[in-house]
Amino acid sequence: MKVVILAGGFGTRISEESYLKPKPMIEIGGKPILWHIMKEYSYYGYNEFIICAGYKQHVIKEWFADYFLHNSDITFDFTQGKKDMVIHNQHCEPWKVTVIDTGLNTMTGGRVKRIKEYVGNEPFMLTYGDGVSDVNIAELVKFHESHGKVATITSVVFEQLKGVLDITDDDTIQSFREKSDLDGARINGGYMVLNPEIFNYLKDDATVFEKAPMEQLAADGQLKAFKHDGFWQCMDTKREMEKLEELLATGKAPWKVWAD
Repeated sequence: MKVVILAGGFGTRISEESYLKPKPMIEIGGKPILWHIMKEYSYYGYNEFIICAGYKQHVIKEWFADYFLHNSDITFDFTQGKKDMVIHNQHCEPWKVTVIDTGLNTMTGGRVKRIKEYVGNEPFMLTYGDGVSDVNIAELVKFHESHGKVATITSVVFEQLKGVLDITDDDTIQSFREKSDLDGARINGGYMVLNPEIFNYLKDDATVFEKAPMEQLAADGQLKAFKHDGFWQCMDTKREMEKLEELLATGKAPWKVWAD
């Protein structure tokens, strides 16, 4: 199962960092938050990624282009008047990464629609490139496969303005709406699993995944919630970035399920 990561937005709320790079490339502990997200999926055995890039997409491509070089022990030999390169040891993850320029101003649903040919006619996972969690990916996939609906999204409790999910006792999402100050409800935390029928709900580049598609999925009874009560944190602001940095620096990063 492939993992699709949305990484094309402008990141305007963390402009102190994102004016130089896409928000998913902002570093925590010396590595982009995108890398942290990929490491979690990789821990559960999912190593094929499709990155939906947009704003400053060249930064993402160049980072992955250099990743093997930066994580290898190499001899450069120029003694014979040419460049010979010998790789001694490499320390890269077994990843296959496809980076697609899905457009500068394309909305989230439009970005997903643009990578349809790379996903193929099979279920896939989807998440945002600016949030980390200790969600159990294996249990998430098992839950999705158990109910047979088109879409599963991970629901979390978080005190900020995000889309609220109204969930029934059998984990069916009845509606998807904007959060109000009075809510203590669950929100969309990303970490989704989607069947290929999802593309029938995506119209064009202007489609916001969290609006019409999710509302229609809910109306059709095709949207299920995987309830996660553990750690989840997005990185919308510099304060949130610093919070993640501190957790990692003090050895208290719940999302770091992999060994060094």
